[in-house]
Amino acid sequence: MENRGRNSKRLVLVPGPFQGHLTPMLQLATILKSRGFSITIAHTQFNSPDSSAHPDFAFLCIPDGLSEQEVRNPDLAAIVLRLNDNCKSSFRECLSQGTNHTEPGEKICCIIYDALVYFSEAAARDLKIPSIALYTSSAATTIVRPILHELKAQGHIPVPDSMLQVPVPLHQPLRFGDLPTFNFGSLDYFFEVVALAYNLRPSSAVILNTVHCLEESPLAQLNRKYQVPIFPVGPLHKFAPTSAASLLQEDTGCIPWLDKQTHNSVIYVSLGSVAHMSQDQLSEMAWGLANSKEPFLWVIRPGSIPGLEWIESMDEEFKECVKDRGCIVKWAPQKKVLAHEAVGGFWSHCGWNSTLESICEGVPMICQPCFGDQKVNARYLTHEWRVGLELEGEIERGTVERAIRTLMKEKEGEEMRQSVLDLKNKVDFSVGDAGSSCHYLSELVKLLTSL
Repeated sequence: MENRGRNSKRLVLVPGPFQGHLTPMLQLATILKSRGFSITIAHTQFNSPDSSAHPDFAFLCIPDGLSEQEVRNPDLAAIVLRLNDNCKSSFRECLSQGTNHTEPGEKICCIIYDALVYFSEAAARDLKIPSIALYTSSAATTIVRPILHELKAQGHIPVPDSMLQVPVPLHQPLRFGDLPTFNFGSLDYFFEVVALAYNLRPSSAVILNTVHCLEESPLAQLNRKYQVPIFPVGPLHKFAPTSAASLLQEDTGCIPWLDKQTHNSVIYVSLGSVAHMSQDQLSEMAWGLANSKEPFLWVIRPGSIPGLEWIESMDEEFKECVKDRGCIVKWAPQKKVLAHEAVGGFWSHCGWNSTLESICEGVPMICQPCFGDQKVNARYLTHEWRVGLELEGEIERGTVERAIRTLMKEKEGEEMRQSVLDLKNKVDFSVGDAGSSCHYLSELVKLLTSL
């Protein structure tokens, strides 16, 4: 529990219980703590953060009522709906009890909540506390989500094969195949989450972990459509580089291995904290990496291959073939990896945090989006910013080998590397004293101070 100062203002921040949502919320908390606010992290029992990594914050655990069976449900939308159903009253009760422990002169001035945990806004409204939503996706994803219901009513979702390559009107460069939908779980549950979580209007303001120079057009659309202040204050990790948020144990042993590799020689492979792959996909990825002859650092998350604990089924011939130029770990300190001079490319699922982290380190990407906003991000990386190339269709070793060689050795890859370095420089300026993100962060602090 943190020390509370008199006459300070307390913010309650409520992260979504998935890695891609928890990370930016804890980064935002670190930033706002440095601006003089007292911070409480109110979190669900499911995927709760490590409070010992953040001794300057108070932590409030919200009973979420999830059973072991519900926690293991692969349908993420079903988990989100259940959490929101279970947590509104318990969160309100936690807040009421929590205010009994504040010192004289201190009050909760605002609840900042991840859009996924929309029960927070309802509880804030009941208690007459201002609330602000944090959207952890790109502005392009945020602006396109509201049209999904209309497209579903028109019969365009699920997207038929004949429309996958058709441009989405008013949302170029997106095609219908790039829309942020899920290809697993209940479509009805997914659309219920979209309706309840991604509605900007109830909040006093909206915070986006993005940068004006990357998303000028989508941000302009958001500002025209919604009559609330919008604060693009990203990349948050640049303002809070030491914030720890990983739900999985990071293997730092890969850093000494990277130290032995030459400049820009390593392809880093990580498909995020949620995606799964079949044993056939694992084999094709493995032999594509082996046949490329390039050094690689590969993150394979335990349990990400159904039916296996880890990589016990991996071909012994493959292991022998790559033993001197491959490093396989269960989880990696990604920001340190991307910042390492040996890393010359990132084969990614294109989650928004990973996308921003790669751009910020000037690392071009191979894009293998799995679901949701990852497809939007991949399209922007490949066709708007031109700093990545996409693996489309079934993963096949020949395709993998060609993509790696293109990125790491050919002129097209070198052009992407120059483009991403140009973007990196623009983002670096944005987080500087005269930059847009620094400006919006100052405006956010002014708003919070006025509440």
